[in-house]
Order: sequence, then C-alpha cells, then structure tokens
Amino acid sequence: MYDALVIGGGPAGLQAALTLGRMHRTVVLVDSGRYRNGTVEHAHNFATHDGRAPAEIRKLAREDLAGYDTVELRGTTVQTVRDTGDSFVAETDDGSIEARTLVLATGLRDELPAVPGLEEAWGREVAACPFCHGHELAGRVIALVGEGPHLPVMVAMLSRIGSDVVTFAEAPTRIERIDGGLRLHLAVGGTTEVGGLFMHPPFVQSAPFAHQLGLELLPSGCVRIDALGQTSHPRVFAGGDLAHVAELPMPMASVLGSAAAGLTAGASAVRVLAAGEVAGPR
Repeated sequence: MYDALVIGGGPAGLQAALTLGRMHRTVVLVDSGRYRNGTVEHAHNFATHDGRAPAEIRKLAREDLAGYDTVELRGTTVQTVRDTGDSFVAETDDGSIEARTLVLATGLRDELPAVPGLEEAWGREVAACPFCHGHELAGRVIALVGEGPHLPVMVAMLSRIGSDVVTFAEAPTRIERIDGGLRLHLAVGGTTEVGGLFMHPPFVQSAPFAHQLGLELLPSGCVRIDALGQTSHPRVFAGGDLAHVAELPMPMASVLGSAAAGLTAGASAVRVLAAGEVAGPR
C-alpha cells in the first residue's frame, strides 16, 4: 500500500511525485511514455529551461526523483482505477498498484482535423500557444485559424512578433513543411507561405480515469479542481492540462504551469494523508 499513486509522467506528475517524496511519502509514479507535447522540440517560457527539449526536462526531473528512496517510477500503462473505499487500486499492464491517495496528471489529447501534413507539423510550425511558440516566428508572417471574439486579441498579441498576421476562418486543406515555414493550401483556393500557424483544435481527456471514478467535470471537458488541486473526490487530486478551476474557461496549458499544478496537487495529497493520521486509524 503506497501513500500515493501518481498517474502521468509529464511535468505535473513528476513535480507531484517530487513534492510527495520530499515529505517522505511512499509514492509510485506510472508513466506510459505518451505526452501531449511529444512532438515539441523545444519548450519555452519556463525560467531556467527556456529552449530546452521537453524530453530533457523529463530526464532531469527523473534524475531528481532518483534521490528520494520513497519514490518509485514505473514505465507502464494504467488501464483502470477503482475506489475500494479506503484506497485506490490501479490495474496496469504489469500488475496492480494500491494507494491511499491518487494524483491524476494524465493530460489531454488534441484531436487534430484531418488535414494532410498537419500531424507532421503539429508542435513544430503549427501550435496552439503563442506564449510557447510565438517568439520563434519573430519578423515572419504568422497565420491564425479561427473566428470569434478571441481572434482580434490573438492578432494584437502576435502583431508585435510577426511581420504580418493573416487570419483564416477555416483550416487549410493541406499543409506542407517548407524551408522557413509552411505552405498552406487554402480552403478558398490558392496557396500562401507563412512562417508558422496557430490553431486551437478540440481536446479530450487522454485517459478514462476521471470517468471511471465519477469525478465532476467542467463544461470544457476537464476535471473540476479547487485552488488546492482537489477534485470532487476528497482523496483524488489533479494537476496539469486535464484539470482547472471553474473560474478559468480552460486550462492554462504550459510546462511551467503544469509543474506548479503538480506541486499543489502533491502538497494537498500530503495534507490529506497527514490529517487522516491525526484523526487516527479507521
């Protein structure tokens, strides 16, 4: 029986495990090896790690965790999680894991439209977040796909970076990666060349555990958490892209933000464990 099970080996899960380990809590982190930013070559807007590859950030975090005897990492996939009343039992490809508390850090999955060439460019020349990917397009033409009240704000933000910002209501019908950027085959006909493209595809939970545990979800499809990272279940905590507080319309997706959310979720799990020990055995 572990004190905590952390599912997800991205920045939120790694930080949650570190926070628990520093408080000498027994914790097992399960990492499937699949990440939302798996195609991203360089992470940005993260002080001390700006421009570092996400894979290297994960490697450095695992090296940090190796210094804590109570932290265990397992490279496998969780299939199901059930609540026994006193604990959680996770069934993985390599057997069962039981823990008193649970931290979900499984993230989201972007559902890209069926545009030829988009998958190859996603996370590289095509991205969703201007804070993470905008600066690298300085002095070049930047394209935006979308419409609605948020579009003028995005244009204003990116106009300080790019030489020009062009907008399209519909996604291109085909995307080619070329030297210096992209060639977009437009839905209205013709082509245009740009340095990069921003778009916001829909997303879904990358794992079924919130549904399996009956956690409350927000209209965004993300898990509802409070300011302490606690879900609607008193012993389940969440951090990273899969969750946000109700005051936000969607998660503020970033490597640094996910790590901070993981710290909060891990610390809240420690607090709940300690409170249970003060109350005495049941």
